[in-house]
Order: sequence, then C-alpha cells, then structure tokens
Amino acid sequence: MTKKHIRFDWAAKKILRDKKNFGILEGFLSELLGEDVKIEGLLESESNQEEEDDKFNRVDLYAKNSQGEHIIIEIQNTRELDYLMRMLFATSKAITEYLPVGAKYGEIKKVIAVSIVYFDLGKGEDYIYVGQTKFKGLHTKTELQLTTAQKKLLGKPTIHQAYPEYYLIRTTKFNDVINDTLDEWIYFFKNSEVLDDFKAKGMTEVREKMNVMNLPDDERKKYDRFLERLHDEASYAETMKIEAEEAGAKAAKKVEEEFRADERMKTEKKRNSEIALNLMKMNFPDEQIAQATGLSIDEVKELRTNK
Repeated sequence: MTKKHIRFDWAAKKILRDKKNFGILEGFLSELLGEDVKIEGLLESESNQEEEDDKFNRVDLYAKNSQGEHIIIEIQNTRELDYLMRMLFATSKAITEYLPVGAKYGEIKKVIAVSIVYFDLGKGEDYIYVGQTKFKGLHTKTELQLTTAQKKLLGKPTIHQAYPEYYLIRTTKFNDVINDTLDEWIYFFKNSEVLDDFKAKGMTEVREKMNVMNLPDDERKKYDRFLERLHDEASYAETMKIEAEEAGAKAAKKVEEEFRADERMKTEKKRNSEIALNLMKMNFPDEQIAQATGLSIDEVKELRTNK
C-alpha cells in the first residue's frame, strides 16, 4: 500500500532544513554517490533563503563522505529555462562564499551540485546526468594528470575529483521502472509516494517524517497552497503552449498564403513576358505591348534589350 507524501521540492525548503531530518537527505545522497554521506549542517548564506517564493532559493549543506572529505551539497529545485546556467552560477557562488578570507586556493572545498528538476530540461533520454570537468589534449586526446605534489596539495588523485560535479535528475524522464535503490528515490521525487518494498537508505525516515497527514495544521495549509500554485503553473503553461501552437499555425498559414501569392505573381509575370516577346516579334510598339500584357514600359524595354 502506498501513502501520499510531501513533495520533495517543498520539503527541501522546509522540513529538510531541520537537523533532525538530515537522515532523509543523507540516505538519498548516499545512494546517489555510492558512499556514506554525513550531513554536518546547513550553510547559511544570503542565497540560502527559506522563503517559498524566493526565485533563487537553494539549499547548501556541509557534509562529509566516507573518506572523511568535506564536501558541499547544493540542492536546487526551481523551474527556469536558463537553469543550466543558474547551476553554474550557484555552484561558483558556493565555492567563493565558503572559502575563508585569506585562504589558499588549495583549500577550496569540493562542491557537488545536485539538481532535482520537475520540468523538461535539455534534450536526452536519460533521467540522471553527471557532469565533470576534465582536461583532454587537443592533439593527443589524453587526459591531463596531476603531479605527485599537486595530488598531495589537493588531496585528490585526479583533477575532476577536485572540481565541482553536477548531478542532474530529471524526474519527468523517469518511466517509473525501478531497477535499484536509487530509482526508489527518483520514484519518490516524481510521485511523492513510497512503496511498501522500498528499502533504500533514508526511506524509513521518509515514511515517518514526510507523510502529508503528519503535518501540523498551519503547515498543511501552506503545503496545500503550494500544490494549488503548482496546478496554476501547470494550467498556465498548458494554456501558453496551446496559444503558442495556435499562433504558430496562423503564422505558418500566413507564410504559405504569401508564398502561393508570390508564386502566382511569378507565373503570371512569366506568362506576360512570353506574350510580350511574341508581340515584339510581330513589331508591336512598346506602348501597345505594355497595355496588352500589363507590364510597365520599363519592363517591356528591358525585355526588348535582353531578348
């Protein structure tokens, strides 16, 4: 039996900021990254806002992986056409905001940006994409490697492990076929449901803490308003799509009509030019040829010159 749970994009701005609920995100991130992740706290910054209507909302978390490496996890949920560039901006901001004043560049923290989007973003068939920075030779096609000293300084064996990584989860492309425990999370993101046989890390906490029925009355009302806004957005988007299709159809029809009219004019002009040439062979004067064909005097004279 399934139970309706709170949408993740709303929870990320609300209950998942509470330390006692970090286990939910730890479970998801551990499944995504394939290693145990421990969230140590929420990184507060001017962009780490709690307001529901904050267009630039994101959640930054300070975490530690199984190797003891400190990483910054950034979760974004907004719906924007330029979202890919927003990911770049937010990640760059996270790097600079959390580098202590006067610190060496070697102290820059690893940033893993996790984006869970609820709209069509980009073209591609997969529902999870991973982005990494690698340097490859223009001629040799080989990857640039770190020196022994650089590995020691950065604490990383390769360049891409020191640079930001992007995980892009496109819920709209998930077909609800569950092949592993990570898919259980994607199913939850898309459907706000947890099936009875789900066993991924963090799912126990989801069942306990993200059931809609467990929300206090005031939070339930806020959540209901959030869902209403989503319905309004969906209706507005569908209306805009229909209007755009209708406008496109009208524009295409107008272009087709203009094309046909232009072709008719070309055909008529070609026929009149042929008649004019025949009249010239019969020694008709230009004025009479123009009157008979509808061509201008200048057009008739040009035909006579080029015949």
